[in-house]
Amino acid sequence: MFSHSNLHLSFLSAARNHRRLISTPFYEEQIPAHDGEEFVQWHPQNHLTVNTYNLSTASMNGVKEAAMHGYKLLEAGFSAVEAVEAAVSKLEDNPVFDAGTGSALNILGEVEMDAMIMDGSTLNSGAVACVQNITNPIQLAKHIMEKTDHVLIVGNGANAFAEEMGVPKVPANKLVTEDAKKDWQKYQDFKTTAGDLFHASKYIHAHETVGCIARDKFGNVACGTSTGGIPAKRQGRVGDSPIIGAGGYADNKIGAVSTTGHGEAIAKICLAKYIITQMEIGFSEESAIQKGLEHMFARLQSCGGAIVLNRSGSVAAHFTTERMSWAWRDDHSLHYGLNPGEHYIQKIL
Repeated sequence: MFSHSNLHLSFLSAARNHRRLISTPFYEEQIPAHDGEEFVQWHPQNHLTVNTYNLSTASMNGVKEAAMHGYKLLEAGFSAVEAVEAAVSKLEDNPVFDAGTGSALNILGEVEMDAMIMDGSTLNSGAVACVQNITNPIQLAKHIMEKTDHVLIVGNGANAFAEEMGVPKVPANKLVTEDAKKDWQKYQDFKTTAGDLFHASKYIHAHETVGCIARDKFGNVACGTSTGGIPAKRQGRVGDSPIIGAGGYADNKIGAVSTTGHGEAIAKICLAKYIITQMEIGFSEESAIQKGLEHMFARLQSCGGAIVLNRSGSVAAHFTTERMSWAWRDDHSLHYGLNPGEHYIQKIL
């Protein structure tokens, strides 16, 4: 377990209390430090955590940029919700990830995207599913949270709402990358895709859901998750990412969670809420993730990962897939890892 300050969308004000930003993937300079029980404990006020699956240097650089971007917003006094939105938008704009530009293609070769955002101070939430022709589903989810009485809007209704909010419509091909086309060709059969992605610790490069958790200087927490889903999925398929309590959850009284992995399995056990509940009854954030992932594997033989922030600012990341990239920023350092047990620190001058 480790604690971090500026990775949850809360910023420290004049008196900075070890801010942190966590993102995934990030793996640039590989400076080893503080593994195992030598992890340093912090007691922060501001936090921002970003999560995603990807092994390439490009994707790790992308997460690093998102983490730095979100951290700056927290420093400037923006809220946890605003920081989450900005960090996830940064990842959606990066074609390396399966979210926004670069999203996976469904069985028809089309992009259908899902996203959620949640404000832990009020439990207000917004989510969108199967939305098309926009670049940033996380921003539309925030509009739903702030400007409607609804939580989740899907498909044509989501696109109609996007038009009502003045969200620019983009050509479908603007969101499609060559990598997504290759994955689509490889995984035409949805059943094979879903079965291979996260069962028995199998890691498939094609799944790169992104997520972020944050805590601001006022102690408010927030979470956000965004994805293009699984390559060659059925038209209209919705996984866990936009489901409140599955893809993410935030509550100021407990903490914030963002999950990634096999969407159907995560939805069946409501993984994010399961983890939050374990924290509520007294387990540490790291133990809560472990219990949630162990429960999912025992019941469904599926794997995944999560990033968690508690109400005091302590953070944990854990996964049962082969790898999961994560990173966070504090006042002086960028922390990151990819493989089990890794914790690298890059000093920021």
